[in-house]
Amino acid sequence: MLIEANGLQIAVERDEPPGGARGQVLLVMGLGGQLIHWPAALVRALVDEGWGVIRMDNRDAGLSTHLSALGRPRLGRIAALAWLGLRPHAPYTLRDMAQDALGVLDALGVARAHVVGVSMGAMIAQRVALAAPQRVQTLVSIMGSSGARGLLRPKASVVRAAAGKPIGGAEEAQAQYYMRFLQAVASPVFPPSEADLRAALMESARRSRPDDLATLRQSAAILADGARARELARMNVPTLVMHGRADPWVPLACGVDTARRIPGARLAVIEDMGHDLVPVAHPEIVRRVLAELLPFLRTAGAAA
Repeated sequence: MLIEANGLQIAVERDEPPGGARGQVLLVMGLGGQLIHWPAALVRALVDEGWGVIRMDNRDAGLSTHLSALGRPRLGRIAALAWLGLRPHAPYTLRDMAQDALGVLDALGVARAHVVGVSMGAMIAQRVALAAPQRVQTLVSIMGSSGARGLLRPKASVVRAAAGKPIGGAEEAQAQYYMRFLQAVASPVFPPSEADLRAALMESARRSRPDDLATLRQSAAILADGARARELARMNVPTLVMHGRADPWVPLACGVDTARRIPGARLAVIEDMGHDLVPVAHPEIVRRVLAELLPFLRTAGAAA
């Protein structure tokens, strides 16, 4: 369904357990991702535990509003200014995207939620908790970063796989690019199958074709959010930071740093996990993530 939040149309899917939910879990997707990219097994496990699950397409992704009028950001300039500790101008910010998420909760009448974000979604989730801690029962930051300078150092092989993206290219060229990139960031021990990856890409394209400039605008929001690293020290929300030990795109050091900066945060390192929970993951990776996520929601959520 489409709902109005923060002045935009945001696509939302909601799953509720029979007999009423013990609480709500808001799932915030990563860069360029769609709500359908959350593993079905993860969503089902949450619902089976009695949680209501809210999934959303971020602005500029999926079926939510695409801000095409904002054009193409100057990523090189934004990255350079951010590295110098300045405040570059981006088409919009992670703060804006956090307000989108809070607007979704408002529209659905949800006063408080467990907020779970993955990759860029983890950074948005951190912004939600900073902006409105009274709305966040717990925070789960999965394979994200604090935004601190000098941490985000992907492996050279992954950088090569990410380079040369065919902006606005033919559908087959786009599919081949995403296949190469997703295979490069996957778990080295439990990679998703090529068939599963191809099926996920086909389903994504049927729902909403890749919008390359939109993904660049989301990237600009990430690059311009360097102040968040300092602000995490005032976080006052029970927090679980999960990160794959084998993540070649957002290295484990980013998760370690995030947990260190958030008071009382617990770090859970997932063995053999790359940067590959979404758009499709090996069942063993999903199992290992759930083994940390579900107990945290039960215990920390009850304490909160």
